[in-house]
Amino acid sequence: MSFDKLKKARVDSISKLVAAAEKVGGGKEKKSYGDDRQWKPTVDKSGNGYAVLRFLPAPEGDDLPWVRYWDHGFQGPGGRWYIEKSLTSIGKDDPVSEMNSILWNSGDEKDKEIARSRKRRLHYVSNILVVSDPGNPDNEGKTFLYQYGKKIFDKIMDIMQPEFQDETPVNPFDFWGGASFKLKIRNFEGYRNYDKSEFESASELFDGDEARLEEIYNRLYSLKEFADESSYKSYDELKTKLYMVLGEDAIETTVLPVAAPAPIAEAPADDPDEIPGLEAESQPAAAESSDDEDSLSYFAKLASS
Repeated sequence: MSFDKLKKARVDSISKLVAAAEKVGGGKEKKSYGDDRQWKPTVDKSGNGYAVLRFLPAPEGDDLPWVRYWDHGFQGPGGRWYIEKSLTSIGKDDPVSEMNSILWNSGDEKDKEIARSRKRRLHYVSNILVVSDPGNPDNEGKTFLYQYGKKIFDKIMDIMQPEFQDETPVNPFDFWGGASFKLKIRNFEGYRNYDKSEFESASELFDGDEARLEEIYNRLYSLKEFADESSYKSYDELKTKLYMVLGEDAIETTVLPVAAPAPIAEAPADDPDEIPGLEAESQPAAAESSDDEDSLSYFAKLASS
C-alpha cells in the first residue's frame, strides 16, 4: 500500500484491525539477539522504566500493523536452554506442544507443573516510533521493531474498542488519528508489570506534516519474516533440540503410554497467571518482555487432542 492509499484507507481501519484480531483470537522471527532493528526498554536498578512510543501503520506489503507468534523458553535438567519459536504459530505440529499434551493428560500434578513451565509464550511485533526514551535518548525520533505481549496488546484493543459509549474509538497505528503510548514498567515482586501503561489523547503525528510522515512510512520494517515458515526450524530440528535439552531420562519417562485425561473444570489454582500481581504480561524482571497465553484455554486444547 502506498502512502497515499494509506491515508485514503483510514476510514475503515479500526474495524478491519479489530476483525483481524478477533479472527485469530486476540480480540480483548528471527531471534532478536543482537538485532539493532528491535527496541527494548531501559529499566533502572529497581526494575522500573518509562518511555513514550507511537505505534505505526502496517508497512507496504503487510496486511496488519502487527504479527503474533509463540515460542517456548525453558531450561532442561542438565542446564541447557530450549528457546525456539513454536511451529503452532504457523499452524503446524510442534514437538514441545506434543510433549506437553502427554504430560498434561497423564493426570499427575507433577507432570502438569512441568507442562506449565514449558507452555507457549505469546509475542506481538509492531513498528514503533520512539518519541521519548529517557534511558537511551539516542533512540528518540527513530523507528524500530517492538516486541510486546498480551497485556499491551489488550490495551491496544481497549482503545480501539472502548468500553463506554462516551469514548471514541482510536486506531493507535494511525498517523493522523493515533495516540502516543506511555510505557510504564514496574518491578512487582520480581516481575515486570505493565498495568500503569496508557495511551495519550489522539493526535496527529508531527502535526500531520506529510513529508515527515511519508519519510517514517518509508522506513518501516516488514513484519512478514516473523510469520514466514522459513524463519522456523523444522519439526525434526526442534525435536532433536528438545531431546538434547531434556536428556534421555526425561524423554523415556514422557513417551510412556498415559491414562485418558480427566475433564478440566477450571484453571489450576496454582497456575502462574492466577497468582495476584502476576497479570497477563508478567515475568522475571531480568528477562525480556513476553507473555503467556491463557493457561486454561491452552491446556484444555491439549487435553482434547
